Amino acid sequence: MAGKAAEPGVIWARPERTGRGPRPAYTRADIAAAAVRIADAEGLDAVSMRRVAGELGCGTMSLYNYVPRKEDLYELMVDAVSAEHELWGPAGDWRADMRRVAQQTRALMHRHPWLTRLMSPVYGFSPNALRYLEHCLTCLDPLQAPYGMKMQLVGMLNGCVTSYVATELAGAERTRSLPWSQEQENAVRIAYFGSQVATGAYPRLAAAFTEDPGPIDLEGAFELMLNRMLDAFEPRD
Repeated sequence: MAGKAAEPGVIWARPERTGRGPRPAYTRADIAAAAVRIADAEGLDAVSMRRVAGELGCGTMSLYNYVPRKEDLYELMVDAVSAEHELWGPAGDWRADMRRVAQQTRALMHRHPWLTRLMSPVYGFSPNALRYLEHCLTCLDPLQAPYGMKMQLVGMLNGCVTSYVATELAGAERTRSLPWSQEQENAVRIAYFGSQVATGAYPRLAAAFTEDPGPIDLEGAFELMLNRMLDAFEPRD
């Protein structure tokens, strides 16, 4: 006879610990905190049920009484760091409030670089994620738009920030791995690019890079991205 098929479930709908026995020795917050510590120090790939159990001082099989699947562990981790969002009283300027949300999210992802890999709507129903979403919708109260559009705005904002930070982190990681300085790397690549543009095969690129854009301002680029994305949701007369 075939075994019972696995069924979908939400960890937040389950009791803190399954099975009988003495009072649970750990809470979900304890487990999430241990997993976050490991991920912050060594990266997401270092997080395993065995490793988290070792951090807590319990057996791996015991941990499964609290967290049935590794995906549930990831969800606990995302919820734990989501609690770091500051939920303030909205200022009444939906654009300013959403920029503040985005800036906080960017800072949060830099504190926990593994988070960009776990950002998913699947993990959007945890307690802290729901509080965050309610806060965003409260910030958007002044925006005259249906809730469906406001939800799109929040989703797009999170997607833009996640992609932006992932690119930032990837660049920083590559720089750390180089056996030479970033300045040396840039000089070599700029020289190659210049030699290609000089062939005349790329006239529009040549014209674009002949203009002097000034120094690269990463903070300004982030703000520009946010403003252009928010522009799409401004009410039209």
